[in-house]
Amino acid sequence: MKRISIASPVFNGNEKKYLNECIDTGWVSANGRFVKEFEEKFAEYCGCKYAVSCSNGTVSLHLILLAMGIGSGDEVIMPTLTYIATANTVRYCGATPVFVDSEEDTFNIDPKKIEEKITSRTKAIMPVHLYGLPANMEAIMELSKKYNIPIIEDAAEAHGAEFKGERVGSFGLAASFSFFGNKVITSGEGGMVVTNDEELYKKMKLLKGQAVSLDKKYWHIAVGYNYRMTNMQAAVGLGQLENINWHIAERERIAKLYRKYLKGTEAYMKMQYAPNDYKQTYWMNNIMLQDIVAKGRDQVMEEMEACNIEMRPVFYPMHIMPPYLDNTISCPIAEKLGARGISLPSHAMLTEEEVAYICDCLKKIVMEG
Repeated sequence: MKRISIASPVFNGNEKKYLNECIDTGWVSANGRFVKEFEEKFAEYCGCKYAVSCSNGTVSLHLILLAMGIGSGDEVIMPTLTYIATANTVRYCGATPVFVDSEEDTFNIDPKKIEEKITSRTKAIMPVHLYGLPANMEAIMELSKKYNIPIIEDAAEAHGAEFKGERVGSFGLAASFSFFGNKVITSGEGGMVVTNDEELYKKMKLLKGQAVSLDKKYWHIAVGYNYRMTNMQAAVGLGQLENINWHIAERERIAKLYRKYLKGTEAYMKMQYAPNDYKQTYWMNNIMLQDIVAKGRDQVMEEMEACNIEMRPVFYPMHIMPPYLDNTISCPIAEKLGARGISLPSHAMLTEEEVAYICDCLKKIVMEG
């Protein structure tokens, strides 16, 4: 069996055609028709009024916080089990990320643990739709309304995911998406903010382009940032967005195959669970090794690598890593997921034969020792 990678982008739409137009016309940087069209169509897809494109997903999240005025002394509540960019963007602003434990079945932030973290300094709640599975937005929105705290959705991994029939990105004050090369759709690098708040939208548009005046060229009215997406990135992103239903359907196909070939192994490894009224878009398919498995997660991954199968660990909790290390924090579920969780190959090019091979190797390594 050839090597099976954890992720691989697929370009089977108008991406090359649109890129060639950028090259042929010379519109390759931040100006050009594709930036505006990508923003408008992505906002429409998410059910939002406005979208602001950015150079990557991390800065799109930072841009939201900047436009909200979050800074020193403020706190933002988030899951400890997430990619480090979620916490880093808060720290960029001089604010403090406040970490919350996870739900074991969904891997997402546990809404029941959020309320105890709310203080007078809490300026936002930032749920992450981890691995393409929506967080429990109903419970989180109830807390948002109760305490009048805005929600920022980190939807970097969850393009097209839905909670009770509504697409992620449409629940909070604003939401951030990533178009990194391994995401559901990609522009190579790139990010997007969606929002229904016109004032916030205007602030983000201003800040992302060095805060240049709309009325006077090269006159800058504030300290701004160069967070712009290029026309070439937008061209690829638009080509991907036009085909997003295919990309999501392929990932759903692969998830069904994993459930088929791993059926009956739940005592040894459990897959991330999506409740019936959640639509997961399966950026990654994940398992958590159960206590019955004697081998450690890293050993399992090494033995799978020997079978030419690339795997990756589930994210480590923020509070155990050097930049945010805090031994006073106890998040036992997140710590367990971070120690025992594995992400499986999940890209759209996987065949049923390859998924069956992955599962056969995994069962042999995990169950037979």
